[in-house]
Amino acid sequence: MSAMSAKTTTAEPVLEIRDLSVDYGYGDDPTHVLRNVSLTLNRGEVLGLAGESGCGKSTLAYAATRLLAPPGIITSGEVLLTGRDGRRADLLGLTDGQLRSTRWQDVAIVFQGAMSSLNPVYRVGRQLVDGILAHRKGMPRVQAEERAAELLSMVGIPADRLRSYPHQLSGGMRQRVMIAMALALEPQVLIMDEPTTALDVVMQRQILEQVMELRDRLGFSVIFITHDVSLLVEVADRIAIMYAGEIVEQAAAGDVYRRPRHPYSHGLLGSFPPLHGPRRELSGIPGSPPDLRRLAPGCPFAARCPHVMDVCRTDRPVLGPTAFASTGPGVATAAEDGRLVACHLHAQGSGPVPKALAR
Repeated sequence: MSAMSAKTTTAEPVLEIRDLSVDYGYGDDPTHVLRNVSLTLNRGEVLGLAGESGCGKSTLAYAATRLLAPPGIITSGEVLLTGRDGRRADLLGLTDGQLRSTRWQDVAIVFQGAMSSLNPVYRVGRQLVDGILAHRKGMPRVQAEERAAELLSMVGIPADRLRSYPHQLSGGMRQRVMIAMALALEPQVLIMDEPTTALDVVMQRQILEQVMELRDRLGFSVIFITHDVSLLVEVADRIAIMYAGEIVEQAAAGDVYRRPRHPYSHGLLGSFPPLHGPRRELSGIPGSPPDLRRLAPGCPFAARCPHVMDVCRTDRPVLGPTAFASTGPGVATAAEDGRLVACHLHAQGSGPVPKALAR
């Protein structure tokens, strides 16, 4: 667990995504952009979701919260939210009225572009107040304004900036306003869709530290979406790696960073400079992500994988525990606890695992 993410988590699930599938397009030839994706977010946990652009990270977030715009269609799956009273509800089966009351109150989202999410012609104070009153029908407006000022102060912005328009705020301040808006009703789950992509590294760290401090204080759980695995190591308890609309690896954050098992995870880590230690040349990942409209049989990563085998081109690997874990060259032990990998290299009887994937 990282230094920023030091809060103790429990194994009690607050959000469970089960076999979620999404198509883009109608008719007989849709594009399958998510295929049977399953994830569990535990109470108080920060779950990182990483992968290249176009792998399905944002689609997963929008589908799970029913914000997916046409032509996106959810074709199967469940999204189970455990309420504060212990009852579980499938978000995909809620009526429109039930969904409106659940959004922002139980599940909130910080979108990628704050300038695109905030209304440019209204002051940020009005936008905060209107959001609060939409869910707190009987609350006096004066009380909602006090709550808005409290929220800005909570994210490190002076209350007098309530009268500012979005364009009068810096990029970091706008993103903090979005975080304040998302936390206005003290949700159980906060989904952050690449919230620091357009910010400089100093502001990125300030916002991440702010979110982690608020998580410790308020007790919400976080799904943090980004393409930067090294950033997730700083904040996440667990990391799930996505590729071509599927989860290909899932493990504790430190394990993914120090001992990646899937060749794609290893390639992602080689695409970013190391946080510590000597300099090294960035290796990257050769080739391009597959065309989801014409996905070849077998492993979606086979065409780019340096360890591809014949079985990879014909049989699609199943996400599951590693058949063994190597503690050194030629040393095999029992399967790793909490580690899931979709790779034939780690299947039972596959033979020696490359050293880079068996440290």
